[in-house]
Amino acid sequence: MKLTLISALMLFSSVAISAETYYPPAGTWQQVSPQSLGVNASKLQQAVDYAIASENPASKDQALVQATTFGAREPYDQIIGPMSVRAAANGMVIYQGKVIATWGDTQSVDMTHSISKTFLTTVTGLALQQGLIHNVQDLVGPYLPSASDLFASEHNQQIRWDHLLRQTSDWQGTLWGKPDWADRPEGEAKDWPNRPLYTPGSRYKYNDVRINVLALATTYVWRKPLPVVLHEQIMKPIGASSTWRWHGYDNSWIELDGQKIQSVSGGGHWGGGMFINAWDLARFGYLFLRDGNWQGQQLISQDFIRAARTGGSAKADYGYANWFLNPGRQALPAAPESAVTFQGAGRNVIYLDQEHDVLLVARWIGNGDELNQLIAKVLAALPKK
Repeated sequence: MKLTLISALMLFSSVAISAETYYPPAGTWQQVSPQSLGVNASKLQQAVDYAIASENPASKDQALVQATTFGAREPYDQIIGPMSVRAAANGMVIYQGKVIATWGDTQSVDMTHSISKTFLTTVTGLALQQGLIHNVQDLVGPYLPSASDLFASEHNQQIRWDHLLRQTSDWQGTLWGKPDWADRPEGEAKDWPNRPLYTPGSRYKYNDVRINVLALATTYVWRKPLPVVLHEQIMKPIGASSTWRWHGYDNSWIELDGQKIQSVSGGGHWGGGMFINAWDLARFGYLFLRDGNWQGQQLISQDFIRAARTGGSAKADYGYANWFLNPGRQALPAAPESAVTFQGAGRNVIYLDQEHDVLLVARWIGNGDELNQLIAKVLAALPKK
């Protein structure tokens, strides 16, 4: 499969490259030849070939993957949300705002797994930005209706918004039929239901039950479905397509202000989460590459972004969910220390590199060093500074 490029002749006969920051209009994104931006086309082709060759070898059936990974060890592993059969490896490279390479079926609307968490923390950030949540250090419980018992226990009463955003809450309980301890359980099975409790904020633990608690709490704050908030305030302004869908579970319906709405999932662990194509992932990532600004409109505050890309005291290489950081270049040696990735299982990746003005979307790449190697090959193709 060859690199998808627009020839220089087609480029200069249609649209001239502007010196100003480019924002793609809805329904289109300017594609240019790599040579027109000083990029080595041969090296870029090598990067694309590598991305295709490094496809995750796991089954494309996401329900089967769940059954043989999480479901192989975890109790309460029943699927309760929609799943899908994914496309083959696909993605794109965007440099200086222009698409210089694509591969695979970039229009395929697939599960994005835990990148759903980044969409979730974004709508929580919007609630902060608009004063629905006053401060991330506020306790969560007082924001919820009195009938809710999510934060009623002495342990859960200590939980603050920052703890939920950073996956350090240690929330204890059961939500949508899934006990917190049943997600990525630690130790011996006999000890799982009586796990030790940790002071909220003191310990990082990747846990989808607690992320779903954040989704429900944020839904109560907004008093409307989170996909509606995301569409109105982020996806529509950035020109995303109408094809993405953010799902919850079969049993995650609540009554809010007399209406039945679904609380969405922050991942695809038991199904659900964000189903989206690579182009819409790129628009979402591009918004953050440009510090939350889209054509002069600050959609998400820079204060929130600074906090999201700052590691927590319990885990220095993890900001808000799912902002993976690169301190000391330990996670991604090929990338600058300032690089950020949004990641989900499978492996789904949005790579943000402001130092090189690069955005990379890579879907269904291998789970090992493949991402780091792909980044190295992409950066090697760029013009030297």
